[in-house]
Amino acid sequence: MTPVPTPPDLRALTTLRFLAALWVVLYTAWPHLDVGFVPVAVTKGYLGVETFFILSGFILSHVYLEAAGEKRFRYGGFLWARLARVYPLHLVTLFGMIGLGLAAGVAGLSIDGSLTDWRALPANLTLTHAWGLAPSSAFNHPSWSISAEWAAYLGFPAFAFVAWRFRDRPVLATVLAAGFALGLYAAFEFLAGYALTEATFRWGALRIVPCFALGCALYLIHRRGGVPFAGPVALISGVVVLVSASLGLWDAITVLAAGGLILGLGSLENSRAGLLGSKLGVYLGEISYSIYMVCAPVLLLTTNAAARLTGADDKQFHLLVWLGLVAAIPVAAMVTYHLVERPARKALRGFADRRAARAAATLARTDSPDRGLQPPETIV
Repeated sequence: MTPVPTPPDLRALTTLRFLAALWVVLYTAWPHLDVGFVPVAVTKGYLGVETFFILSGFILSHVYLEAAGEKRFRYGGFLWARLARVYPLHLVTLFGMIGLGLAAGVAGLSIDGSLTDWRALPANLTLTHAWGLAPSSAFNHPSWSISAEWAAYLGFPAFAFVAWRFRDRPVLATVLAAGFALGLYAAFEFLAGYALTEATFRWGALRIVPCFALGCALYLIHRRGGVPFAGPVALISGVVVLVSASLGLWDAITVLAAGGLILGLGSLENSRAGLLGSKLGVYLGEISYSIYMVCAPVLLLTTNAAARLTGADDKQFHLLVWLGLVAAIPVAAMVTYHLVERPARKALRGFADRRAARAAATLARTDSPDRGLQPPETIV
């Protein structure tokens, strides 16, 4: 069967990235709100990262799986494109946190002593700090998930190899991926004494595996036409995510429901996506990586400043102050997106394109017809 053509962009899934980032922001920022309760759904905000991981497997399969299956995949170009996507902002936030940590120490502000654990710097620079190679969760803590993503990028050919062999059996692939996730979650919790979904710098590279595999499998259903009644599927899955998180059910239930949400929204035509397909929603989704990466440094800066101004030494603030702190995160994200993330990605990809063009020109000048027919390595 010929796969159903898919649009170049899945707008509802782009907006979903923002909602996942917002969930993580609420989880991170809620302790600074001076109220006497914490909604259970907020305490499960770390599962926004699982949503990102499933999306990553789904979207990378959407872009690269067919090329990988048909032996048209260029691993070097793929890795460079991924590095161009995540590394510049990672470096900026890494050194930004180092600067804030040093400045806070000079100013006598209260910070966690592990913030500037220099032993973790090499692993942070090499994006291996979620591989068990960092002694502590230092610097910009949320970046552990970027290290986990990098591990998945390096292993993408293996994920693609398996997924391509199940391309004619997408439902079976999804059932197997879901079963693998359930088994791994249960085994890890039994052996480690805590949930894999709560792992960060020690087991983050393992944490992404079941989600990334699930995303790849779900994409196989999508490429065969998606699911009927995509809107109701997305709505029901979204409700299950909220109910499961609100009741504090086993994290695996929430993760699988998030997979259903992604499949439903991915099957939804852009013209029928409503607010999820709007320009605002898509823009917020585009800056979601910046939102996620600047969340910790912005909160470090603003909570210390607000504590000095209000006298709240416990760094718990009135709702209006807290809302101002949270609102500063997307504002800062817009700045880093337009000044760092987007131009750096464009520059790095442009460099690779120019290098590929020079290589192609060199090959074209050779006398060998066979060499002249070799395609240059480009970046998608």
